[in-house]
Amino acid sequence: MLRCGLLGERLSHSFSPQIHAELGDYEYRLYEKKPEELEDFLRHGAFDGLNVTVPYKRAVVPFCDSLSSVAAITGSVNTLIRRPGGGLYGDSTDIFGFGFLLKKTGVDLDAGRTLVLGSGGSSLAVQAALLEMRAREFAVISRSGADHYGNLEKHSGAVMLINTTPVGMYPDNGASPIADLGLFPSCRTVIDLIYNPARTELLLQAEERGLLAVNGLTMLVAQAKRSAELFTGAPVPDEAIDAVAAKIARDTQNIALIGMPGCGKTSVGTALAKKLGRPFADTDARVAEAAGKPIPAILAEDGEDAFRKLETEALRDFCARSGMVVATGGGVVTRPENRRILRQNSVVVYVDRALNELSVSGRPLSQRDGVEALAAARLPLYATWGEVAVPVRGGVERTAADICEKLFGGMA
Repeated sequence: MLRCGLLGERLSHSFSPQIHAELGDYEYRLYEKKPEELEDFLRHGAFDGLNVTVPYKRAVVPFCDSLSSVAAITGSVNTLIRRPGGGLYGDSTDIFGFGFLLKKTGVDLDAGRTLVLGSGGSSLAVQAALLEMRAREFAVISRSGADHYGNLEKHSGAVMLINTTPVGMYPDNGASPIADLGLFPSCRTVIDLIYNPARTELLLQAEERGLLAVNGLTMLVAQAKRSAELFTGAPVPDEAIDAVAAKIARDTQNIALIGMPGCGKTSVGTALAKKLGRPFADTDARVAEAAGKPIPAILAEDGEDAFRKLETEALRDFCARSGMVVATGGGVVTRPENRRILRQNSVVVYVDRALNELSVSGRPLSQRDGVEALAAARLPLYATWGEVAVPVRGGVERTAADICEKLFGGMA
């Protein structure tokens, strides 16, 4: 069996093994290497083909015995093939991947200036694709030089932004290369090559402004499709790209449950996680563990604000991960910042249970304020935050099955 994989420095965020499992019959492993390990691995590593990601797309070029014309022009390699004699052939499938993504979005490259954020290996591929597709005008923003992050106002008329930097990539969720998209009042499209989280802080900003916001998953799958052809020598139809991207998006997106205290989020979430074969997490359980005491004691001794801060920390940890089922506390919607945390990597499901069926046992806030008062404040937020609403009917297993039906048309 062919021995293939992904070479990089930090790879815990990568979806590449799942993608290549859909594209071809070969081994695909993650090879995390420090810079000082790179040369020995490239010269003596036991592999037949590799994808290459940050920070090594340019660093591997000197070790290649031959380059494709595209890789030679860009000076960047994201695919390596071990030739029969032991030499390395370097190619860049990122140009195909980004070109496929651009065509899929349908953006008009003649509409105005495009800003490319970053000048690394991914940026070089994006620039080459823009040139190939005859983009009207683009500028590259780097840390220094004529166009940098300190003089972005020069480009306030840009109509499209493309982030090629790793800023905001897991596990550094929440960071953004642009603090305020309001600097670009003419912008209509934001593309972030990051795919984990699904919605970076940059993309969340874009969505809030009503802009077209696109992550890099389709590009990742498209370049992987072309890499798979290089690995195996066999064609893979372009039609596979959308199907694989949709499957990866579905499988890696968290399912976060919100709803009133006592609606059954923990029990439904446990059943749902078992049904889907996913890890399960409960923010209330994490808060109690972090505080070293049960939630009623936290509320009584430390106050609700202290509890909410711990809840947000737990939510931030769980929702940065992928492919989980997360049950949240009933009051998670009382802190606006939690919505951004949920949206970065989750589909939010509102578990809707009749108020007269909600238990108040062991729930201090329900006992203190009353279910009706809590409902008056929170129900509008559940309805707004939830992307899917599922009524509780017929018990835990039935509700878990209903969620599967709503999200996946049945069992995933």
